[in-house]
Amino acid sequence: MQSAADFIADTYGLGAGPWTVIPVTRGALGQIWKLAGNESSWAVKELLFGCDQGQVAREAALRDAAERLGIASPRLLPNRGGAHVTRLAPALGGSHVKLYDWVDGAKADPTDPEILSWCGRTLALLHRAGEGADETPDAWYEECPGEADWEKLHQETGRVGVPWSDALGRFVATSAVELAQHVTPSDPHGLVTSHLDMQPQNVLVGPAGPVLLDWDNAGTVSAERELARAVYVWAGGNDFRADSARRLVRAYREAGGPGVIQGVGSFSMLFATALNYVRVQAECAFDPTVTAAQREFASGQVVASLRGLPDPAAVSRLTQALARPS
Repeated sequence: MQSAADFIADTYGLGAGPWTVIPVTRGALGQIWKLAGNESSWAVKELLFGCDQGQVAREAALRDAAERLGIASPRLLPNRGGAHVTRLAPALGGSHVKLYDWVDGAKADPTDPEILSWCGRTLALLHRAGEGADETPDAWYEECPGEADWEKLHQETGRVGVPWSDALGRFVATSAVELAQHVTPSDPHGLVTSHLDMQPQNVLVGPAGPVLLDWDNAGTVSAERELARAVYVWAGGNDFRADSARRLVRAYREAGGPGVIQGVGSFSMLFATALNYVRVQAECAFDPTVTAAQREFASGQVVASLRGLPDPAAVSRLTQALARPS
């Protein structure tokens, strides 16, 4: 990555260096590196599975609009040619990379009442500004694999001998079927343009307050369903904290957010994304076209995901808790 660091610095006009580059964290779609030199630091996101130029444009547009609303986030910087994504030369690995401001801060504490209120207000601001979206949400948020898809995947994992194939089989026979019953298309009248991945790991708290990271998924979504997923994630998942859930929703409502959680059906996006994540990571875990490190990461994600699936019974209790006066 060192040679790539010099290339990136030149492409973005950062100066002569010298440059240091260190790996920071790995996500589902990319590796984050810290690029430092000339008494400044930047975050480089290496996209590990290709690049959707249209999605990058949506990310840049929403991030810039959010800044005008007062939502703090790292800038997505254009290169010297004005593009928000750069393709490394084949000799440097050929990956697509994006460059952001480096943000120093602590991980957001989802039990902190002020952070929960910030999350609710921020989501409301995004939803109010993004009302009236007319594009169909991506299938990732609206659909999930069918029983035949899961059976085929289970057979493949058994054939290649991954150690969690039996666990996947139990999931296919039970939870996959139950969760899929709650995945339905969104009402086209309640769509907004938003972040789509507001979770604690995507928020850092710096000296000036919370900063929202990782706008890669920006696009069209049901306001109700994004709110519901955020409440579930920030309130603690299946072992949710009712007071935390109510605080987030109260802040969202007071800030004029249009989404209203009406029942278990409001959590369709939560169930769809959980199911789709298991599927894509399971497929990646034995994909011969990706690196061994990527297969190992995917395998670990399958195991972790199967242990942490959303429970419809817990979600039902969460909706009941939200219906009580706060």
